Amino acid sequence: QVQVVESGGGLVQAGGSLRLSCVGSGRTFSSSTVGWFRQASGKEREFVAAISGTGGRTLSSDSVLGRFTISRDDAKNTVYLQMNDLKPEDTAVYYCAVSGPSFFAVIQTTSYVYWGQGTQVTVSS
Repeated sequence: QVQVVESGGGLVQAGGSLRLSCVGSGRTFSSSTVGWFRQASGKEREFVAAISGTGGRTLSSDSVLGRFTISRDDAKNTVYLQMNDLKPEDTAVYYCAVSGPSFFAVIQTTSYVYWGQGTQVTVSS
């Protein structure tokens, strides 16, 4: 069993930065692929970024490539999403999710078993 809790969301002006944190519990968290997804009001949940259990592989969506960076600190059981140059279209609830040990089909929500409650990110223009 793995539990994850997100934090770090808030209100920021366009061009600003935020860092989201996803703290995981359970023995398998450090060896699991972890992804970030977001869901804007009235839209489907979409993939943002993912990182493998070793941290050696990452993948980001085209919409955030070059602006967002995913990383992990397994000593702290934490995965981060550093978000720079935020835009109003980044406004959404951001979710952390945990998959298994493989880095496969990471853009699909169905690949993830455990989900956090989400943290709101609002970017004003």
